Amino acid sequence: MKTYVAYYRVSTQKQGQSGLGLEAQKASVKAFLKCETCIVAEYTEVESGKRDSRPQLASAITHAKATGSILVIAKLDRLSRNASFIFALKDSGVEFVCADMPDANTLTIGIFAVLAQHERELISSRTKAALNAKKAQGHSLGTPANLTEEARLKGLKTRQANATNSKQNKQAIHLILSAKAEGKSFPQIVSKLNELGYLTSRGNRFGLSSVHKLYTRASGVEADAKQ
Repeated sequence: MKTYVAYYRVSTQKQGQSGLGLEAQKASVKAFLKCETCIVAEYTEVESGKRDSRPQLASAITHAKATGSILVIAKLDRLSRNASFIFALKDSGVEFVCADMPDANTLTIGIFAVLAQHERELISSRTKAALNAKKAQGHSLGTPANLTEEARLKGLKTRQANATNSKQNKQAIHLILSAKAEGKSFPQIVSKLNELGYLTSRGNRFGLSSVHKLYTRASGVEADAKQ
Protein backbone atom coordinates (compact mmCIF):
# COMPACT_ATOMS: atom_id res chain seq x y z
CA MET A 1 0.00 0.00 0.00
CA LYS A 2 1.25 3.45 -0.90
CA THR A 3 1.83 5.82 1.96
CA TYR A 4 1.61 9.60 1.91
CA VAL A 5 2.98 12.59 3.77
CA ALA A 6 0.45 15.42 3.68
CA TYR A 7 1.47 19.07 3.51
CA TYR A 8 -0.87 21.95 4.25
CA ARG A 9 -0.25 25.68 4.19
CA VAL A 10 -2.23 28.58 5.63
CA SER A 11 -1.34 32.23 5.15
CA THR A 12 -1.86 33.55 8.68
CA GLN A 13 -1.49 32.40 12.26
CA LYS A 14 -5.19 33.12 12.77
CA GLN A 15 -6.10 30.70 9.99
CA GLY A 16 -3.86 28.09 11.51
CA GLN A 17 -5.46 28.40 14.95
CA SER A 18 -9.05 28.59 13.75
CA GLY A 19 -8.79 25.89 11.10
CA LEU A 20 -10.03 28.22 8.37
CA GLY A 21 -8.66 26.93 5.09
CA LEU A 22 -6.78 24.13 6.85
CA GLU A 23 -9.81 21.89 7.34
CA ALA A 24 -10.79 22.35 3.69
CA GLN A 25 -7.31 21.26 2.60
CA LYS A 26 -7.40 18.19 4.84
CA ALA A 27 -10.83 17.23 3.54
CA SER A 28 -9.63 17.64 -0.05
CA VAL A 29 -6.60 15.41 0.51
CA LYS A 30 -8.61 12.69 2.31
CA ALA A 31 -11.26 12.71 -0.41
CA PHE A 32 -8.56 12.36 -3.04
CA LEU A 33 -6.71 9.50 -1.27
CA LYS A 34 -9.94 7.79 -0.14
CA CYS A 35 -8.20 6.58 3.00
CA GLU A 36 -6.88 7.98 6.25
CA THR A 37 -4.53 5.22 7.41
CA CYS A 38 -2.29 5.72 4.37
CA ILE A 39 -1.31 9.21 5.61
CA VAL A 40 1.77 8.57 7.77
CA ALA A 41 2.42 12.21 8.70
CA GLU A 42 0.97 15.69 8.31
CA TYR A 43 2.85 18.99 8.20
CA THR A 44 1.24 22.43 8.42
CA GLU A 45 3.01 25.61 7.35
CA VAL A 46 1.91 29.09 8.43
CA GLU A 47 3.54 31.24 5.79
CA SER A 48 2.77 33.83 3.15
CA GLY A 49 2.59 32.53 -0.42
CA LYS A 50 5.03 35.24 -1.48
CA ARG A 51 7.88 33.70 0.51
CA ASP A 52 9.74 30.51 -0.27
CA SER A 53 11.07 29.83 3.22
CA ARG A 54 9.18 26.67 4.13
CA PRO A 55 10.76 24.72 7.03
CA GLN A 56 7.66 22.50 7.40
CA LEU A 57 7.70 21.67 3.70
CA ALA A 58 11.40 20.79 3.95
CA SER A 59 10.59 18.46 6.85
CA ALA A 60 7.71 16.91 4.89
CA ILE A 61 10.01 16.24 1.93
CA THR A 62 12.64 14.67 4.20
CA HIS A 63 9.99 12.51 5.87
CA ALA A 64 8.58 11.40 2.52
CA LYS A 65 12.03 10.43 1.24
CA ALA A 66 12.91 8.57 4.44
CA THR A 67 9.71 6.51 4.40
CA GLY A 68 9.41 6.13 0.64
CA SER A 69 6.12 8.01 0.79
CA ILE A 70 4.48 10.38 -1.66
CA LEU A 71 4.13 14.04 -0.74
CA VAL A 72 0.50 15.10 -1.22
CA ILE A 73 -0.92 18.63 -1.19
CA ALA A 74 -4.44 19.94 -1.73
CA LYS A 75 -3.65 22.57 -4.36
CA LEU A 76 -0.62 23.43 -6.46
CA ASP A 77 -0.76 27.12 -5.49
CA ARG A 78 -0.41 26.08 -1.84
CA LEU A 79 3.23 25.30 -2.56
CA SER A 80 4.18 28.70 -3.92
CA ARG A 81 3.45 31.23 -6.64
CA ASN A 82 7.13 31.17 -7.51
CA ALA A 83 7.77 28.99 -10.57
CA SER A 84 11.45 28.40 -9.80
CA PHE A 85 10.51 27.10 -6.35
CA ILE A 86 8.12 24.50 -7.76
CA PHE A 87 10.71 23.43 -10.32
CA ALA A 88 13.26 23.05 -7.52
CA LEU A 89 10.80 20.87 -5.60
CA LYS A 90 10.25 18.75 -8.69
CA ASP A 91 14.00 18.30 -9.06
CA SER A 92 14.45 17.34 -5.39
CA GLY A 93 13.65 13.73 -6.21
CA VAL A 94 10.61 13.37 -3.97
CA GLU A 95 7.46 12.05 -5.60
CA PHE A 96 4.56 14.41 -5.05
CA VAL A 97 0.99 14.75 -6.19
CA CYS A 98 -1.61 17.53 -6.11
CA ALA A 99 -5.12 16.54 -5.09
CA ASP A 100 -6.61 19.11 -7.45
CA MET A 101 -4.48 17.87 -10.40
CA PRO A 102 -3.91 14.12 -9.94
CA ASP A 103 -3.05 13.57 -13.62
CA ALA A 104 -0.58 16.43 -13.84
CA ASN A 105 2.75 15.64 -15.46
CA THR A 106 6.04 17.52 -15.59
CA LEU A 107 4.80 19.73 -18.43
CA THR A 108 1.45 20.66 -16.92
CA ILE A 109 2.94 21.31 -13.49
CA GLY A 110 5.46 23.65 -15.11
CA ILE A 111 2.70 25.49 -16.96
CA PHE A 112 0.57 25.86 -13.86
CA ALA A 113 3.61 27.06 -11.91
CA VAL A 114 4.34 29.76 -14.48
CA LEU A 115 0.68 30.81 -14.55
CA ALA A 116 0.59 30.96 -10.75
CA GLN A 117 3.66 33.20 -10.70
CA HIS A 118 2.13 35.37 -13.43
CA GLU A 119 -0.98 35.78 -11.28
CA ARG A 120 1.17 36.81 -8.34
CA GLU A 121 2.92 39.44 -10.47
CA LEU A 122 -0.42 40.75 -11.77
CA ILE A 123 -1.75 41.11 -8.22
CA SER A 124 1.38 43.00 -7.22
CA SER A 125 1.13 45.24 -10.28
CA ARG A 126 -2.55 46.03 -9.64
CA THR A 127 -1.83 46.81 -5.99
CA LYS A 128 0.98 49.22 -6.89
CA ALA A 129 -1.20 50.91 -9.51
CA ALA A 130 -4.01 51.37 -6.98
CA LEU A 131 -1.62 52.84 -4.39
CA ASN A 132 -0.12 55.22 -6.96
CA ALA A 133 -3.63 56.36 -7.93
CA LYS A 134 -4.42 57.02 -4.27
CA LYS A 135 -1.22 59.05 -3.89
CA ALA A 136 -2.04 61.04 -7.04
CA GLN A 137 -5.41 61.91 -5.50
CA GLY A 138 -3.67 63.32 -2.43
CA HIS A 139 -4.40 60.47 -0.03
CA SER A 140 -1.84 59.78 2.69
CA LEU A 141 -0.58 56.20 2.59
CA GLY A 142 1.00 54.14 5.33
CA THR A 143 0.39 53.77 9.05
CA PRO A 144 -0.06 57.12 10.84
CA ALA A 145 1.90 55.82 13.83
CA ASN A 146 4.92 55.36 11.57
CA LEU A 147 4.81 58.90 10.16
CA THR A 148 7.18 61.56 11.42
CA GLU A 149 5.85 64.64 13.19
CA GLU A 150 6.81 66.70 10.15
CA ALA A 151 4.83 64.42 7.84
CA ARG A 152 1.79 64.50 10.12
CA LEU A 153 1.83 68.30 10.23
CA LYS A 154 2.21 68.47 6.46
CA GLY A 155 -0.74 66.12 6.02
CA LEU A 156 -2.83 68.19 8.43
CA LYS A 157 -2.05 71.39 6.54
CA THR A 158 -2.97 69.71 3.25
CA ARG A 159 -6.31 68.55 4.61
CA GLN A 160 -7.01 71.98 6.03
CA ALA A 161 -6.14 73.63 2.72
CA ASN A 162 -8.41 71.22 0.84
CA ALA A 163 -11.25 71.97 3.23
CA THR A 164 -10.75 75.73 2.95
CA ASN A 165 -10.57 75.63 -0.86
CA SER A 166 -13.61 73.43 -1.48
CA LYS A 167 -16.48 75.24 -3.25
CA GLN A 168 -18.98 74.46 -0.49
CA ASN A 169 -16.64 75.66 2.23
CA LYS A 170 -15.74 78.85 0.36
CA GLN A 171 -19.41 79.80 0.25
CA ALA A 172 -19.87 78.81 3.88
CA ILE A 173 -16.80 80.80 4.95
CA HIS A 174 -18.16 83.91 3.27
CA LEU A 175 -21.45 83.54 5.13
CA ILE A 176 -19.69 82.79 8.44
CA LEU A 177 -17.44 85.87 8.21
CA SER A 178 -20.37 88.10 7.22
CA ALA A 179 -22.52 86.77 10.04
CA LYS A 180 -19.76 87.22 12.62
CA ALA A 181 -19.23 90.79 11.41
CA GLU A 182 -22.92 91.36 12.11
CA GLY A 183 -22.46 90.03 15.63
CA LYS A 184 -24.12 86.65 15.11
CA SER A 185 -23.18 83.82 17.49
CA PHE A 186 -21.76 80.49 16.32
CA PRO A 187 -24.98 78.58 17.19
CA GLN A 188 -26.94 81.08 15.11
CA ILE A 189 -24.53 80.68 12.20
CA VAL A 190 -24.76 76.87 12.41
CA SER A 191 -28.55 77.05 12.26
CA LYS A 192 -28.41 79.40 9.26
CA LEU A 193 -25.95 77.22 7.31
CA ASN A 194 -28.02 74.08 7.86
CA GLU A 195 -31.23 75.97 7.08
CA LEU A 196 -29.76 77.01 3.71
CA GLY A 197 -28.64 73.44 2.99
CA TYR A 198 -24.88 73.96 3.21
CA LEU A 199 -22.76 70.84 3.75
CA THR A 200 -19.17 70.32 4.88
CA SER A 201 -16.50 69.13 2.43
CA ARG A 202 -17.32 65.59 3.60
CA GLY A 203 -21.01 65.99 2.85
CA ASN A 204 -22.17 66.36 6.46
CA ARG A 205 -24.34 68.99 8.15
CA PHE A 206 -22.46 71.78 9.87
CA GLY A 207 -21.88 71.74 13.61
CA LEU A 208 -20.28 74.15 16.08
CA SER A 209 -16.89 72.50 15.69
CA SER A 210 -16.81 72.62 11.88
CA VAL A 211 -18.01 76.25 11.78
CA HIS A 212 -15.50 77.26 14.42
CA LYS A 213 -12.65 75.61 12.48
CA LEU A 214 -13.58 77.33 9.23
CA TYR A 215 -13.86 80.70 10.95
CA THR A 216 -10.51 80.24 12.71
CA ARG A 217 -8.71 79.30 9.49
CA ALA A 218 -10.33 82.07 7.47
CA SER A 219 -9.89 84.86 10.03
CA GLY A 220 -6.54 83.73 11.39
CA VAL A 221 -7.64 84.29 14.98
CA GLU A 222 -8.78 82.04 17.77
CA ALA A 223 -12.51 82.16 18.44
CA ASP A 224 -14.70 81.01 21.25
CA ALA A 225 -17.14 78.41 19.91
CA LYS A 226 -19.59 79.22 22.66
CA GLN A 227 -20.04 82.85 21.62
